[in-house]
Amino acid sequence: MGTVVYINGRILSKEQAVISVFDHALLYGDGVFEGIRAYNGKAFRLEAHLERLYESAHAIALEIPLSRQEMADAVRQTLEASGGEASYIRLIVTRGVGDLGLDPQKCGRPQVIIIADRIELYPAELYQRGLRTVTVATMRNHPNALNPRIKSLNYLNNILAKIEALRSGCTEAIMLNKDGFVAECTGDNIFIVKGKALLTPPEHAGILVGVTRQVVMELAGAAGVTPAEKDLSRFDLYVADECFLTGTAAEIVPVVSIDGRDIGKGRPGPVTLRLRELFREQTSRNGE
Repeated sequence: MGTVVYINGRILSKEQAVISVFDHALLYGDGVFEGIRAYNGKAFRLEAHLERLYESAHAIALEIPLSRQEMADAVRQTLEASGGEASYIRLIVTRGVGDLGLDPQKCGRPQVIIIADRIELYPAELYQRGLRTVTVATMRNHPNALNPRIKSLNYLNNILAKIEALRSGCTEAIMLNKDGFVAECTGDNIFIVKGKALLTPPEHAGILVGVTRQVVMELAGAAGVTPAEKDLSRFDLYVADECFLTGTAAEIVPVVSIDGRDIGKGRPGPVTLRLRELFREQTSRNGE
């Protein structure tokens, strides 16, 4: 069947899937979401994604109208309705239909939307030769203003950084936090390899704590490196042996250049390639 959309218990085609223009998700970006990969017809690390979804909703005082078990069942139902063709799920909970004011108390029942489709975040050739990135002026949101750990529908901070990267001729941007340390990219977490250490910015750096990030840290030992969280400067990135990004849609993608400087030998490194291999092995067993 291909692309299908679940809206409040109904499975619809892409063309049938509509919501009100008065939903506060559209008017104000008021809602939360998750992106989830599917392998072998089953959602990967579904419980971890639901944990983050419900924590994000709780942080913005949004009560999801389904229990976690009901939500998991709805995800599985939507995947099945796609006929096994979908490899990506976008799970959205909106504040609901309200008026043109900000008051969320005037909104009706929150809406649950699940899109089952396909996604290709980067061209396939970039996984072979690596991508070029650039640090940008757009600072990661201050945690005391809008905590990046909330995966909300307001992604303007990330989009502005993405625009800077594209205008610089790069595919992805590296965002710094209020203290000048590396936070994350516009849609991915970042790792570097230095010697036998696998380093990534800590939660307090202003990152979204990625599900794929956690998988990579679990796989690190089998790749011969020791994972650790550490505040990273741009200098740390420039002198790294390897660098790569992780995300649900991106999976693991190598970085070979940052701000015009080659990283390591300027090509995907052995640890990155080994982690990609281990990750593929794990996802190939998904649901078995």
